[in-house]
Amino acid sequence: MREIFNRLEDDVKVITEVNIEATDSKEMNPWLFSVFIKYDDLEANEESYEEFLETKESLIIALEHQDRAVYVGSRVLDGWNELYFYAYDSKKLDAIASKILTPSNYVYESNVVRDTKWGFYETQLFPTELEFCHIQSAKIIFLLEEEDEDLTIERDVEHYVSFETPTQKNRFINTLDLDGFSFKDEISSEEFEHGVALVKTHAVTEDVVTKVVEELFAKVKEDHGYYESWSTTLVSQELEERSK
Repeated sequence: MREIFNRLEDDVKVITEVNIEATDSKEMNPWLFSVFIKYDDLEANEESYEEFLETKESLIIALEHQDRAVYVGSRVLDGWNELYFYAYDSKKLDAIASKILTPSNYVYESNVVRDTKWGFYETQLFPTELEFCHIQSAKIIFLLEEEDEDLTIERDVEHYVSFETPTQKNRFINTLDLDGFSFKDEISSEEFEHGVALVKTHAVTEDVVTKVVEELFAKVKEDHGYYESWSTTLVSQELEERSK
């Protein structure tokens, strides 16, 4: 399963794609193979971008099928698309990449190093706990956009947090002092045995949600809890109906 998220490195945005299930083959693939392809997504038109994506997928398929390598993710930075694979053998990787990329006329570089512990994958590609929260937020925002929702309209948004013990949960509730957040209910399920639902009124644009989530995430971590997700209702259609 591939997930996409943004990461800041030295104040520069790095668009990262990661195969979060890649570690299933960790023990069999000790070689890290990287392919850097010069291609600026921001300057591309739709047709050239589609061509690039086809080339990228062709390379992934060729390496996975011909050499049993595993595609673990990519990074987009400074006009370069960095693709990363882990393989059981390092001998044929360059030849396979050359066969796919040379006819495409893309400028590219490749390199292979031994990384038995998958350190690069763990530190440079795999999302942190907070980044997983942002990935989930992006999916919710996408669904709202699919409904033609105006994300700038402020509305009640429920945020869910959980704790390993009831003592941690109760301490969090009793010391809640985050601006704009209010306690709504305690929640319990197979997934969140000691959960809490909080409410805050805010817009659901990416920037606003990111700020709110990071604020709550930091507070929850102080009490050794976990930020789970958020939810809201559609308000654009309701407001439109009221105005008629």
